[in-house]
Amino acid sequence: MTKHELKILPVFFEDVISGRKRFELRKDDRGYVSGDTFILCEWDPEKGRTGRYYHGRISYILRGCSDYGLMDGYIIFGW
Repeated sequence: MTKHELKILPVFFEDVISGRKRFELRKDDRGYVSGDTFILCEWDPEKGRTGRYYHGRISYILRGCSDYGLMDGYIIFGW
């Protein structure tokens, strides 16, 4: 099991902590697998890290669906 630390913009971070957003679209460059944990670190382009974080565990990964619009080399993971 791997822990992934990822930056997320404030507008999307707010949706995550409110519970409206339970997925992430990411480049598939980290060997993501179900069961991995992740930390979403709120990151402001002008100020850098804000100090707010969200921790979760990946429960589902969608990859290899270019016929339906998900570009090769990208995944959507859910928690």
